[in-house]
Amino acid sequence: MTAVILANGEFPRREYPLWLLKNADVVVCCDSALNVRRLRRLGVEPGAVVGDLDSISDAERKSLGDKAVKVEEQDYNDLNKAFLWLRENCPEATEIHILGATGKSEAHALGNLSYLLFWEKQYALDASGINVDMVSDYNTAFAVCDSCELHIGEGRKVSFFAQDPSLRISTTGLRWPLDEVSFDYWFRGTLNMAENDVVKLVFNHPGDVLVILD
Repeated sequence: MTAVILANGEFPRREYPLWLLKNADVVVCCDSALNVRRLRRLGVEPGAVVGDLDSISDAERKSLGDKAVKVEEQDYNDLNKAFLWLRENCPEATEIHILGATGKSEAHALGNLSYLLFWEKQYALDASGINVDMVSDYNTAFAVCDSCELHIGEGRKVSFFAQDPSLRISTTGLRWPLDEVSFDYWFRGTLNMAENDVVKLVFNHPGDVLVILD
């Protein structure tokens, strides 16, 4: 089962993220009356709208019926609330694409990207066979936490973000190997390129790495 979570950053315009939106088995929308209207113009009905619902009028809430899910707690943002709702109500969803998580606000973008690492650490998604990524008109981002192979395609730009000076990653298939990189700052592994279709990463210990593909 494929699911999309639509957050409140830049609404997608390009073909691939719009294709994901239109072809998902279920779409969960973060609290946003505007995004609900955009979805309906695309012929997509949200399976749920999750958040404190302060942006939705009484009439719009009534039109949603029990699809309007109010969550009061303020420790986490609406994206995390939508993700938890999806995990609880659609446990069969093994492909989860998050759209609209970036753009408009750097603070929101960084916070939302960090959830990819948080969720992997909290729920061991990869080991459970659940793939989660964030897709925009420009990039695709996902988390890796141990040695793996990335089937990303020759010539594709790729960046690795980590902040763990003890982490070492041996690589094959990159133009600039990461073997000697000390991940003491976020920029250390950025702006690389795949020289093979498959890039291999070997971690010296489990760690939190955010991968962003152009």
